Amino acid sequence: MNAYHLPVAALLIGHYLLGVVAEWLNLRHLTTELPTEFKGYYDPEKYRRSQEYLRDNARLELLTDTFRTAIVLGFMFLGGFAFLDRTVRSLGLGPVGSGLVFCGILLLGMRLLMLPFSIYHTFVIEERYGFNKTSLGTFVLDFLKSVLLMVLIGGGTLAVLFWIFERAGAAAWLYCWAAMIAFQTVLVWLAPYVIMPLFNKFLPLPPGELRTALENYAREQHFHFRDLFTMDGSRRSTKTNAFFTGFGRSRRVVLFDTLIERHSVPELVAIVAHEAGHWKKHHVPFALLRSAFFSGLTFYLFALFLKRGASFLNAFQIEQTSVYASLVIFSIIYGPQATAVGIIENAISRAHEYEADAFAVATCETPEALAEALKKLSVENLSNLTPHPLKVLLDYSHPPVLARLRRLTTRKPTV
Repeated sequence: MNAYHLPVAALLIGHYLLGVVAEWLNLRHLTTELPTEFKGYYDPEKYRRSQEYLRDNARLELLTDTFRTAIVLGFMFLGGFAFLDRTVRSLGLGPVGSGLVFCGILLLGMRLLMLPFSIYHTFVIEERYGFNKTSLGTFVLDFLKSVLLMVLIGGGTLAVLFWIFERAGAAAWLYCWAAMIAFQTVLVWLAPYVIMPLFNKFLPLPPGELRTALENYAREQHFHFRDLFTMDGSRRSTKTNAFFTGFGRSRRVVLFDTLIERHSVPELVAIVAHEAGHWKKHHVPFALLRSAFFSGLTFYLFALFLKRGASFLNAFQIEQTSVYASLVIFSIIYGPQATAVGIIENAISRAHEYEADAFAVATCETPEALAEALKKLSVENLSNLTPHPLKVLLDYSHPPVLARLRRLTTRKPTV
């Protein structure tokens, strides 16, 4: 046992306990009293059911986090990382090949270990509350496709990173940073055309009242997009959503078919107007810039970590220093620190959601439609109406729905 052994374990356990406390407080924060804003939308039985849904998901999340943390700590203390490293080195594949096998086994192993929890969530919890529409065949195909993408995209990315850090010396983190920015830019452009269609069908929104209303709104606001699409979200779930993806004139506006079925045309226009607000307020390029900054910071910290990597690797009983083992251990140790970055990101995201809401209300012909849509979305998805502030701080990229509704009624909408 070296000087870093117990501090690393304490860091991982502390991060785990923070999540436990947040979930516990979130459950304690539930109230049986229905908020005034939702009277007439929730009946007492459905509101009680929404809270049971939260409890079931929280229990599963706590069990999953407990199991995941125990696996990492057990692998660390029992020498699992060291055994895997020795086995991979014995294959004589070189730094890049050894790194890909080492990381691939760990990532695939963790995916397989977490699979029962995903199955339980989909086929027990989501089924119990009437959300699940995923067949066993679709679930298996989704898993296999995600593994294939992990191998192709993740493996390719790791190979480049390993090669650069093996050869570029002190400037490696800069080259990796540049490569990552280029990769993320290409991925944002490719995702709507290559990756997302692997999982869902995207069809142009047919002519009619809704398409005309959305096109008229987009024309008035100079909101450019390639096309309006509907997505077969009902293939997997009854939950509703909308989003836009891509950038520039390749931008796509996507509405779940479940969303279209349950909302009026003014509400759907308000939902798209909210997405347009993100574009109008330049939230997307700002998010890309933040992502670029934090990825650069992460690569720089990893470069510093490599200089003292041997001591940290010894905490995991790994005897020989390597870029790939250092990257895995750095990722494990850096996870708790990434929570601080997540808190900042979530706070910025929540502020942007308020701005997008205000933009939608200010530019829609039916200003009250957004509030109506938010209420319906919350009821349809059995959302938690009263999350604890710590849970919001750690995990919420969107403000709680009650905060959004009250902001809409107390602040003057602005474009």
